[in-house]
Amino acid sequence: MFPSGRTVAHCPGMRLLDHDQWATEHHGLLHRGACGIAAHAWHRALKAGLLEQLHPGVARLPGSPDTHLQRIAAAVLAAGPGALASHRSAARLWGADRPDGDPVDLILPGRNRHITLRDVVVHRPRDSARLTPQRRSNVACTNILRTLLDLGAVDPTGVQPALLAALGSGLVDLAAVEVALHEHARSGRSGIRPLRDAVAEVSLDRKPVDSVLEKTMARLVRTYDLPPCEFHPRIGRWEPDFLVQGTAIVLECDGWGTHGLDRNQFERDRRKDDDLRAAGWIVVRFTYRAITLRPGDTARRFGRTIDRWSHVPVPPR
Repeated sequence: MFPSGRTVAHCPGMRLLDHDQWATEHHGLLHRGACGIAAHAWHRALKAGLLEQLHPGVARLPGSPDTHLQRIAAAVLAAGPGALASHRSAARLWGADRPDGDPVDLILPGRNRHITLRDVVVHRPRDSARLTPQRRSNVACTNILRTLLDLGAVDPTGVQPALLAALGSGLVDLAAVEVALHEHARSGRSGIRPLRDAVAEVSLDRKPVDSVLEKTMARLVRTYDLPPCEFHPRIGRWEPDFLVQGTAIVLECDGWGTHGLDRNQFERDRRKDDDLRAAGWIVVRFTYRAITLRPGDTARRFGRTIDRWSHVPVPPR
């Protein structure tokens, strides 16, 4: 944790090296109480520049990466027992892509506690459901379902991307989200409507989406102005993910969690591909990583596929 080439200094009553393991596990931070550091030694270290105080009792080691994650961890430590990263901060911890300008959000379950921290938004919710602490990156936070609900109260437009990220990584499924909406719904509960709207968006052509990848692929088609596709066309006894309209090209979207690890699903996909190809269809598969992490490359591959196979006669369905 200490920068290369730096002399490991110490103050009377405290050797920083003694706390290096703790700091390594907590994003380059030290907590005076948790580390058992005497007040006089702590203040000497701050005065000497051996520590940089972020909040009372919480400091970062100079040279440690100054990240949003470190700031979230520092706020949770400073807020004391029971504090949880929440709302925008918890969404970031659960893998949502969040703006760099987000403040740190915390929930303090005890509504009689009062605390003020610099650049931190402290929430004291009336809704106490689903507040069992979870840990992400060794930071206490709200669970993913509670996070999605709370996020809608402060950033409604951020709910759908966070939901898609959670669904795509297998953290939740739509059934669990629906249960959470039902359990939390009540007059005045903020965050319900944005999450309901986001769930409603995870559908295409009024058919239920059985894979978030299909929703993502449909967005990719629109973004890159690719030929329109029919979602879940009926072709013989199969329903592939997409059919490029007016062509014999069928697109299938493979998710790591549903196709790569499930042997039965893998075998079923192979039978589907074999049947469709035998009937004259061109089957092209795209992976989760290609669709979500390399949309431009995927769009170009899509275009090349159409250029190569658009002349193939469309088989009967």
